[in-house]
Amino acid sequence: MGRTIKNYVSLTKPRVMELLLVVTVPAMILAEGRMPNLWLVLATLIGGAMSAGSAGAFNCYIDRDMDRKMKRTKNRPLVTGEISDRNALIFAWVLGVVSIAWLALTTNLLAAGLGAAAIFFYVVIYTLLLKRHSEQNIIWGGIAGCFPVLIGWAAVTGSLDWAAWAFFLIIFLWTPAHYWPLSLRYRDDYAAAGVPMLGVVRGRVTVGLQTILYTWATVASSLLLIPFGPMGWTYTVVALVSGAYFLIEAHKLYSNVIRGEEGQPMKVFHASITYLSVLALAIAIDPLLPF
Repeated sequence: MGRTIKNYVSLTKPRVMELLLVVTVPAMILAEGRMPNLWLVLATLIGGAMSAGSAGAFNCYIDRDMDRKMKRTKNRPLVTGEISDRNALIFAWVLGVVSIAWLALTTNLLAAGLGAAAIFFYVVIYTLLLKRHSEQNIIWGGIAGCFPVLIGWAAVTGSLDWAAWAFFLIIFLWTPAHYWPLSLRYRDDYAAAGVPMLGVVRGRVTVGLQTILYTWATVASSLLLIPFGPMGWTYTVVALVSGAYFLIEAHKLYSNVIRGEEGQPMKVFHASITYLSVLALAIAIDPLLPF
């Protein structure tokens, strides 16, 4: 029973889910201007986790043929046969429907609609239409990862303000800078599976350059929250310092690849996670401070 539960949990891609939920609470605090009702926060996190988990399970079902060809995904339960294709598809549908119903009942219809849109975007736009056919897959497919910000904001206010869209833009621009170094590390896997990731079709130098450009765009967009938030000195300082750290790591990778070296793409990947986590923490703390 424990192994079965663990396999179903793995279908939801919990690491991706954790990263998405990291930005939900800060968005809710910023929307409220203070700590929101704790039950509302919990309900939104549960609904958001189920929505993200449903999208992840659909993705595992659709991509099971590619997962069999990649070393990184060879132990997923649909590849090993520990969960049947039929059961995985039922699980994904049930989790998705329950997540939308849960958000509608515990938050509001706008948040529920955004949850449904997030699932649709990840499953249809990214997984079915873009992932196998376009090197731009991460750019536009990454929009799905921006929805937790909007869901959290909508759960609190029942609307979407400019600050919510500024936060959305940060995640949108951050996603390629976060994911392309990972695709560089596993470029052989993606090539074997026939996935046209940027690192496969364009090479290391292009990945390094694009990572720098999107990192600069991410850091610049983070400053938009200062007037739109509005944010105070705590956020401003953290955004500049953490942004500088992210930029340094991105530039190091590019410097290595233009010299013909492999570089350390996973260092940039982990730096991107640190950057977003620290920035989200600053967004959560800043509205609670008197200055």
